[in-house]
Amino acid sequence: MRTSHALALTTALLGLPTLSAQELGEPWGTAEAESRYYRVVEIGLPGFPELEAGSMCTLPDGRLAVGTRRGEILLASGAFDALPTPEVTVFASGLDEVLGLGFHDGAFYAMQQTELTRITDRDGDGRGDRFDNLSDVWGFEYYHEFGWGSPVQPDGSVTVVLGLSESYHYKARYRGWAFQITADGRSIPIASGIRSAGGVAPNEHGVMFYVESQGPWNGSCSLKHLKPGGFMGHPISFGGYAEPLGATLGPKPVEPETPSRLVTEAERVPELVPYAVVFPYRKMGQSITTFRPDRSGGKFGPFEGQLFLGDYSLSLVMRATTELVDGVWQGACYPFREGLGNGILCVEFGPDGKLMAGGTNRGWPVRGNKRHILERIEWTGRTPFEVERITVRKDGFLLRFTSPVDPAACIETSRYQLSSYTHIYRQGYGSPEVDQTTPTVRAARVSADGLEVEIDVDGLVLGHVHEFDLAGLRSADGEPLLHRHAYYTLNRLPR
Repeated sequence: MRTSHALALTTALLGLPTLSAQELGEPWGTAEAESRYYRVVEIGLPGFPELEAGSMCTLPDGRLAVGTRRGEILLASGAFDALPTPEVTVFASGLDEVLGLGFHDGAFYAMQQTELTRITDRDGDGRGDRFDNLSDVWGFEYYHEFGWGSPVQPDGSVTVVLGLSESYHYKARYRGWAFQITADGRSIPIASGIRSAGGVAPNEHGVMFYVESQGPWNGSCSLKHLKPGGFMGHPISFGGYAEPLGATLGPKPVEPETPSRLVTEAERVPELVPYAVVFPYRKMGQSITTFRPDRSGGKFGPFEGQLFLGDYSLSLVMRATTELVDGVWQGACYPFREGLGNGILCVEFGPDGKLMAGGTNRGWPVRGNKRHILERIEWTGRTPFEVERITVRKDGFLLRFTSPVDPAACIETSRYQLSSYTHIYRQGYGSPEVDQTTPTVRAARVSADGLEVEIDVDGLVLGHVHEFDLAGLRSADGEPLLHRHAYYTLNRLPR
């Protein structure tokens, strides 16, 4: 059974039973080994047994702010302590599905279903008492019309992405659109064609991205560049071009053909933005959600500058890296940490480099069976032998590792198993993996320090996910990789 945000949220709100872990696919099976390098600490917020974290941000004084699906903004002191016993206060309540929360210049910016709100505490009593509606240009006519907000940017702006009505329809204005909301309340359209987002934030290079769920016109979950003037793939949102702000985005793109391939349709529809990173369904996620870059300066281990993002259905955290090649974003995703107790909706780094994860499992199809908790992922100080990142070369890829490899083993081309595939770009729901090929490695070269291996590959295919199985590789100490798989989405080759 395939699961999307639409199915998940409908299940929740109709009170239907939760799906079992078997229906959500098999785990990676690496949780016990992962725990040697990254421990998970469970954190309860006293007085809030029904916590359902939908967004988080860290305040300048080190407190954690949590926006909840139930409409609260909670302030927790001590959440990042070595032995956490947080004290919690309520800054605001009565809001509606806080799925984006930021703090800037003394004010909270809360993304609700129906508006972006700036909330301030004028009398200093720790409670919000001024609520300014910065924007509500989009419509809202159905409970399943979700909006996500980015962290507040240095200029005071927030990027919002608006899911379709029921994740399938255009029942209210600008559903399926993204906007930049400026500090003075101007609403500037960025892109159309969004289906059912799960989060929005800058990538590791400071460029705004969002996550998209598998469904119609989206063969698998993906990380996408919010390209100004871009069309993100779902044409039901074209109704927004007839709205007052629609013309400022440019002319309505031509309708994509279905069924097709995204790389083919991008030649017909110049506004169509390709997936930057595809997360193969169930192998690497089923409902991916909010992401944050690691800016900890090494406090979180060997992955400085990479993106960490959660998956709701599979209760896990993944890594991703992106790069700009010939003007188009692309990159790779990697397993990181499974076995968390909640369906993850949000992640946030603390000032000490610990990664907080929060969410819910209320009625949704989810692997984690714990209720209403926060969990904190901490680096133990031990470095796992991992693929640190994959980047593209004109004839193949460069693989960088977290520790030196065994050069004798890693020059053997037979130890690299690659496959490639894409997905059908179609109006129907999701897609199987199609157009499979088997690229081959013809040469491998190990760097002098043993941290990098450059491989020449025959059979690279543009528009395909290139799946790596590196079970045959070993570190200089004879250790196998903690995670043997990685997935690179190839849109362009370097010139």
